[in-house]
Amino acid sequence: MRAVRSVDNSELERLRCLSALDVLSLMADHAKVDRDFSPVRATGTQRVHVSAGGADWEILVDGARFYDTQAGKGGGGAVDLVMHLWRVPFKQAVKMLREAGA
Repeated sequence: MRAVRSVDNSELERLRCLSALDVLSLMADHAKVDRDFSPVRATGTQRVHVSAGGADWEILVDGARFYDTQAGKGGGGAVDLVMHLWRVPFKQAVKMLREAGA
């Protein structure tokens, strides 16, 4: 197995700023925005139905932030989202994002 090159701060910051919706479009097997969803609090929040790695989620996204409604967990940034969806460690998530062209 090939080692993952280290992540410098500028790359990490760039990945943290990516839109969660863009990351879902890039990394999920399937992602569909629920057009009928009306957010209660933050008006920019969208609900997305996601399939990845053989599992399904209902994810709320707002900018770089995400929240898994079923697990009651959330985070911010592309690396956290890939780690959550694919259940992989940090270095593997970075590698997956790089390979996907994020």
